[in-house]
Amino acid sequence: MTACGGQRIACSKESLGRSPWLFAMCCLLVAGLGLADDGDAAVMKKRRQQGILTGMPFMANLAPRTFVDDLDRKIFLAAAPVRIVSLAPSVTEMLFAMGAGGQVVGVTKFCDYPPEAEALPKVSAGTPNIESLVALKPDLVVTSKDFIRPDTLAKLEQLKIPTVVFVDAAVVEDVYRHIQMLGRMLNRQSAADAVVGGMRQQVADITMKTKSRPHPRVLYVLNGDPFVTVGTGSFIHQLIGLAGGINVAQASPVAYPRLSLEEVLRQDPEIIVFPAGVGESVPEEEQRRWRQWTTVTAVKRDRFVQVPSVLLDRPGPRVVEGLDALARQLHPEAFDK
Repeated sequence: MTACGGQRIACSKESLGRSPWLFAMCCLLVAGLGLADDGDAAVMKKRRQQGILTGMPFMANLAPRTFVDDLDRKIFLAAAPVRIVSLAPSVTEMLFAMGAGGQVVGVTKFCDYPPEAEALPKVSAGTPNIESLVALKPDLVVTSKDFIRPDTLAKLEQLKIPTVVFVDAAVVEDVYRHIQMLGRMLNRQSAADAVVGGMRQQVADITMKTKSRPHPRVLYVLNGDPFVTVGTGSFIHQLIGLAGGINVAQASPVAYPRLSLEEVLRQDPEIIVFPAGVGESVPEEEQRRWRQWTTVTAVKRDRFVQVPSVLLDRPGPRVVEGLDALARQLHPEAFDK
């Protein structure tokens, strides 16, 4: 009979005779308890963490550098990544905004901001080129769900390349959350918090100027043919409200609904907003077609406005710039000073 840490453990020659396996396990337990009694808890903790970070499944849920992405996938990182591939323009902007641009080694052809991103190697023009991506030796890939196919994601998992997937933001708070998660993964939490703090302050300043003013009915034309707008599941819907407007598609239960022309005429928007830009925009010809509906208030008052698509359509740090641009279009009088 052996006493360890106030507990009595039955380990004897008789035990050995009856069950060698039990005797061996008993001795291991005694040794472990002895370590704890000798004040080596810190050593045990260190060994436990090392086991976790090398992927021991029975301890994985305790890993201090375990992250869960928007697809509920667990990502284990032994250390902060130093070589990152971004497969979404919004992600690229987040990384540069928190000062991690120097760690980005590959992007997509759509990653055009900041200007430094355009000079980086391109690994995707739609579907990522796995060979080009692997050649960059990334220790982290970050993407939006819309920019990666399930088979590509499965291949990256097979190659043991940690990959984080973000789902489209439903509200602006999702953008904040994505930025702060990247900050934690890269040991740049202070910088990420500063980015988010600045964004929150800008939003507060803009809404303060517009909240007490009459809110016009707004139609956001995300796509002209087929006609697609934004509903309550889209962060752009929230931006319209923050900018001092009322989204005419607010009753839609989906993020990007296709409203019928009859419904648009019934809602009678006072302002029609079109995204403008090189790649993500509504062509001028399609914009002109709306002018044939002369009973619509926006047509009567010639309230057709444009906002850069890269500011409103990308769920990244510049959405606050998009909010500012939109608010100035809806309430120019509030920003005259």
